[in-house]
Amino acid sequence: MATDEEVQARARALSSPLRLRILRLCLHESRTNKEIADILSINPATSLHHVRTLLSNGFLAAEETRRGNRGAKEVPYRSTKLSWGTKLPDAAPLLVDTFLQEIDGLAPQEMQAMRVGLKLSETTQKEMMARIHAVIEDYATRDSEPDGVATSLFIAHHLDLKSA
Repeated sequence: MATDEEVQARARALSSPLRLRILRLCLHESRTNKEIADILSINPATSLHHVRTLLSNGFLAAEETRRGNRGAKEVPYRSTKLSWGTKLPDAAPLLVDTFLQEIDGLAPQEMQAMRVGLKLSETTQKEMMARIHAVIEDYATRDSEPDGVATSLFIAHHLDLKSA
């Protein structure tokens, strides 16, 4: 069982869209700090700061050191999937920001989107969200498929206060 201090440290570690993107990059494939920095177009020192934060909180695990192209020692990192079960208070704005960063530059045909307006009782809304969560939980906790393609899913549910 995590202490209050550990819970707070983990929440802080996940409070950055950049760190959430790093976790996504390392979910299906081990990546070095340089690879992460190159993919995200950020300075390697910045990347290393975020990698170390994720590593120290158990969200990334270092794998066996390897030699890079020029013989330099490289440490590949892999997501531990600990973030999936970590509760983040008031996470919606953070998740929306992360989603917008991840889709920036994608062509319309590279995304699928759905939007629907519903008028449901509170009980039915809770039932719907529980069913959606159960389906996503099922897929999120499965092992990656070797021949699979990395994909992301973002779902937001909100009240339409202006169109009651």
